[in-house]
Amino acid sequence: MKLFIASLATETNSFSPLPTGMAGFEEGGLFHGDATRHPVSYWTGALHLWRERAEARGWKVVESLATFAQPAGPTVRRVYEALRDEILTDLRAAGPVEMVLLGLHGAMIADGYDDCEGDLIGRIREIAPDAKIGALLDPHCHLTETMLKKATALIAFKEYPHVDIEDRAAELFRLISDAAEGRCAPVMRDYDCRIIMAMPTPEGAMRAWVDAMIAREDEPGVLSLSLAHGFPWGDHPRTGARALAITDNDPTLAERLARELGEKLFAERQAIFQPVHDIATALDMAEAVAQGPVVLADMSDNAGGGAPSDATFLLRAMLERGMTSIATGIFWDPVAVRICADAGEGARLALRLGGKCGPMSGDPLDLQVTVRRVASGLTQRFGRLPQHLGTAVWLSTGEDDGIDIVVNDNRTQTFHPEAFTGLGIDLSARRYVCVKSSNHYRAGFAPIAAQIVPVATPGAITPDFTAIPYRRRAPNYWPKVEDPFA
Repeated sequence: MKLFIASLATETNSFSPLPTGMAGFEEGGLFHGDATRHPVSYWTGALHLWRERAEARGWKVVESLATFAQPAGPTVRRVYEALRDEILTDLRAAGPVEMVLLGLHGAMIADGYDDCEGDLIGRIREIAPDAKIGALLDPHCHLTETMLKKATALIAFKEYPHVDIEDRAAELFRLISDAAEGRCAPVMRDYDCRIIMAMPTPEGAMRAWVDAMIAREDEPGVLSLSLAHGFPWGDHPRTGARALAITDNDPTLAERLARELGEKLFAERQAIFQPVHDIATALDMAEAVAQGPVVLADMSDNAGGGAPSDATFLLRAMLERGMTSIATGIFWDPVAVRICADAGEGARLALRLGGKCGPMSGDPLDLQVTVRRVASGLTQRFGRLPQHLGTAVWLSTGEDDGIDIVVNDNRTQTFHPEAFTGLGIDLSARRYVCVKSSNHYRAGFAPIAAQIVPVATPGAITPDFTAIPYRRRAPNYWPKVEDPFA
């Protein structure tokens, strides 16, 4: 047996002011066939697992490109084509392979390519017509017809926050290896739920829905079940939630299961939907909590959804209220990082923070700050795997009752308290902790939070799903219309 592995992943926000170019992939990590010789990260964890399990069986592994870019706007055409073609060239050079495993996202759009994953899988199928091709997807994918037709099996993470990446990678390896050895014949069918909304899984109705889906995987003939939540800020004809069923050579069962899962999701949509508060309401709620830390999530400036992560709206509103005892971050501001690194730890200076990428970033804040620490090589956890922070700076606007600000030069959302504590910030001493993230922060911050308050600030991924200015996605979805099946 010979296994070919590769990864090409980013999530495209059609409304982001930032293009996705080669620098974005280089900053996220760009490996030319040797990712598994480097320390594991959250986006290379699947490749490490696939290599280890294949080699344990005595199979040959051919490793190609592995790269990830922080979500932003559409990928530059020549960049996508160069990265794609490197994978295809390596596959041709590998000769016949029985299996191909891909770490993808599922919502990558490039200039001239509305469906990068479908394009890549389709070209791989032309080169390896008899191979079993599996792809690991983020649930915020578009799940296109080409992907479903050309792949043998697609599996999406079941959890949001995505704390089950390694589990799903193991599931895909098992399914594709069984198919290659003739123990199963995967058949895929999907169902359009006609829903566009955020669906966090840790608690409530969505937790129960996911648990029920997992239980159904034990039914006879079922190989895998997934839900593609869809990526709301990717303008694609198939944006939105789709239930996916994979059965063992039984298309009728797969179609029935996908429909049943999708209809159940639609029936429970009101219970699953989570309201988000505007800034004024959120701050009123936070101030009413007697003891902190209260975690305020700046959902609309989430780098993990393609936003710049330099918006100042929430911090400005807190300053205008005279609020103190705040820790906030991560602000992406390479200019501020450079200035603070040059000034050095202990320096006191006037600094212009954030507000650099356009109207969705707000106006910059002019602050008097102390550079408390400058550090490189720090990480924060995403699930169980590390994510690098680049050069990070801890700024303070006062003494113990002041404001701590984390700024870095490697754009990323705030996944875990380590983004603060790694620099020396004691979150237990702060009444308010503001994080630039939509939902992934919950895995790390929920255990320390007295209360969590999601905030719908202005920004590139504002969570008003009725007002996203789609050009290509038809408006037949809930909550845009009450009955999208009418």
